[in-house]
Amino acid sequence: MTLTLTKEDKAKLDGSRGPAVHMAMSIIVRMAEVYQAERLMDITAAHIDSTLYMGDATLEFAERLANLSAQVIVPTSLNVSGVDEHNWQEWPVPPDWAHKAQRQMTAYRSMGTVPTWTCAPYQTELRPEFGQQIAWGESNAIAFANSVIGARTERYPDLLDICAAITGRVPAAGLHLAENRAGQIIIRLVDVPTCVQEDDSFYPVLGNLMGELAGDRIPVIDGLQVQPNEDQLKSLCAAGASSGAIALFHFVGITPEAPTLEAALQGQPAEEIHAVNMHELRDSRRELTTSAGDKLDMVVLGSPHFSLAEFKQLGNLLAGQHRHSDVQILITSSRAMTALADKAGWIAPLRKFGAKLTVDTCILTTPMLPKTIKILMTNSAKYAYYSPGLLDTQVVFGTLEDCVRSAVAGHVVRDESLWAD
Repeated sequence: MTLTLTKEDKAKLDGSRGPAVHMAMSIIVRMAEVYQAERLMDITAAHIDSTLYMGDATLEFAERLANLSAQVIVPTSLNVSGVDEHNWQEWPVPPDWAHKAQRQMTAYRSMGTVPTWTCAPYQTELRPEFGQQIAWGESNAIAFANSVIGARTERYPDLLDICAAITGRVPAAGLHLAENRAGQIIIRLVDVPTCVQEDDSFYPVLGNLMGELAGDRIPVIDGLQVQPNEDQLKSLCAAGASSGAIALFHFVGITPEAPTLEAALQGQPAEEIHAVNMHELRDSRRELTTSAGDKLDMVVLGSPHFSLAEFKQLGNLLAGQHRHSDVQILITSSRAMTALADKAGWIAPLRKFGAKLTVDTCILTTPMLPKTIKILMTNSAKYAYYSPGLLDTQVVFGTLEDCVRSAVAGHVVRDESLWAD
């Protein structure tokens, strides 16, 4: 296909708008050819995943743009960094790593971005609206924006996201276009009790299975009998984007583009219909645990970053209890959400319990864990999916209540009653 550029596109490409815009536009145009797009289109917001320090190459790219005086032209939030900027010394983070990660943070701040430092930008004031064309990086955020909010973004990889923010243009392709947002595979819940559907742990378990079944296709979930809250949908997005490549799903009667099954499919037949019962859900839940026995080194929470509601929920669970000396507990969140939680009085119970709090980053993106940490427990399917490979740890998946009970007991404690055969 031939890519047609506007007069302004050409001005950005030929250097008339400055060297940084030229560099960014060159990359956008090249990627448009890869996407086989016929034109470019405007975006009105961006979320930058390139903020994560992954070595000298990502730092060099960021500082090259910054040295060219790059500036974003749409409201732009920033994903997690490679380090907790102000508190990294509390952990065994190599100083050289921390300083380079901080340089990368500085480079992106200099471009006129909003330093949110969170993988959950939908929790910020820069949350997009239904139908808004955006360029977001970070897998769970992409799935949440497309599915829960109904904004429109493709899967923007590192480095391309900042180019979109600088030019305000992206290839008119993929999930930006209505015709590409139709559901492709139906996942139908069959004989799943309401008490299971209401439980927080159901959503990461279902998300893990959804990703495995759908891959990079658009799934449509049918048969839900309850109204999930935003944190439950957040955990579903993160799980599906980890075990699969889910960038958009439809929940019939729940998500905005799926008032009916027919609407979610845009009137077309599904490629596949898959019935999901408790047997498959139990198998999915078992997959999220890789550790045998009850030994435990750390409870880790906050992937995606903890919300204000989750801080409140955890604070209530911790009241009057104390952490066992053999088990550490770590919560990750954004600076803004942590400040709100502190103001609301939900950070003090965490501190009193003996929990540690990290902002700006998460354990998957910074070398912060001591080598003595070998077995983690979490309520996050994303942590459960990635930790064995990225951190060389074993994982136990449980509810938030299980995590708290285990941190108090000093070993793994899980209530299996809801999932019993």
